[in-house]
Amino acid sequence: MTTRLACLGDSLTRAQFSVDYLGLLGRRRPVGDVRLARFGVNGDFAYNLLQRLDAVVADPPDAITVLIGTNDARASLAGYPVERAMKRKKLPRRPSADWFQQCLGDVVARLRAETDAAIALLSLPVLGQRLDGAAAHASLAYSRMIAEVAATSGVPCLPLHERQTEELREAKPAPLPYREVTPAAAIGVLAEHAVLRRSLDAISRRRGLVLTTDHVHQNSRGAALVAEVIEAGVLTRST
Repeated sequence: MTTRLACLGDSLTRAQFSVDYLGLLGRRRPVGDVRLARFGVNGDFAYNLLQRLDAVVADPPDAITVLIGTNDARASLAGYPVERAMKRKKLPRRPSADWFQQCLGDVVARLRAETDAAIALLSLPVLGQRLDGAAAHASLAYSRMIAEVAATSGVPCLPLHERQTEELREAKPAPLPYREVTPAAAIGVLAEHAVLRRSLDAISRRRGLVLTTDHVHQNSRGAALVAEVIEAGVLTRST
């Protein structure tokens, strides 16, 4: 029996700047075992995801994963262009931890009320690769908020942040400082990938990064961990 899985999120799910974890997930399963639907929009905050759930509930899947909060966490860091992001994403208020938790809780509440799908939240990928850095601490703090929402809502929280933390500790990467991804930097990665035909993994290696291409978006190693926790936490349970 085919499981219809909807993956909700931001640019990590949209997969223009990241290696496609949906594609990796599909290849991990037998042919016909899973049918994947992508609901990822670049730059989305939890608030934005809440506004576009109509498309998900209109044709309810069997299972839903939610990977959102990376941009909310980034907005808590010094140097993030909050005002520009608010204007671009039409946010009605300044991003905050409390608002993030409220929006994420409302996402889960609507999905539970209007679908019979099995729902799972993912903790966030690690921001940067210095586990003692402010960016990594922000992704950890927001991952803990996600776990709180999951516990309150009665849905599982899949341990992506925990798995990526283990991976970074084992890899012992160079302690490169976190750099916020500007629009120009994102376009630069896209140009290297699409025009110069460099793989996202090659771009990642050139920069000395273990799990990402730019401290935020995932290379194959990072995306594989997303696929791994979804397979173990959602698809294995449903078979």
